[in-house]
Amino acid sequence: MDGYFPALLALSLASLIEGRFSTPGLRPAHPAGERAFWLLGKFSLVMWLMLVAWGFWKLPWWQPVAGILGSLAANALLVQSGPRPWWPGLSMGLAMLGLFLAARVWFADGAF
Repeated sequence: MDGYFPALLALSLASLIEGRFSTPGLRPAHPAGERAFWLLGKFSLVMWLMLVAWGFWKLPWWQPVAGILGSLAANALLVQSGPRPWWPGLSMGLAMLGLFLAARVWFADGAF
């Protein structure tokens, strides 16, 4: 499962940025960009939860636990660094990367 851990980290960070930083200056100014930012953030959270559940079902127990702990650590580092104006773009990029890696993990396993 080469992409499992990075997928969890990317999805977690993308979801955190969208959910935590609701300041108007830290969100896309255009309504379509705002909607895409919101959708990718929410979808990242759902996919993160699904990937954790799938990990407990298919992988050794320590891999999803390590993914959860790694996600918590990455989120703590991100929050500690403070908000940045380029975070919406980072969030959307991480969401796309995480969704790609999650699909790669699931299709490589033959889950779908």
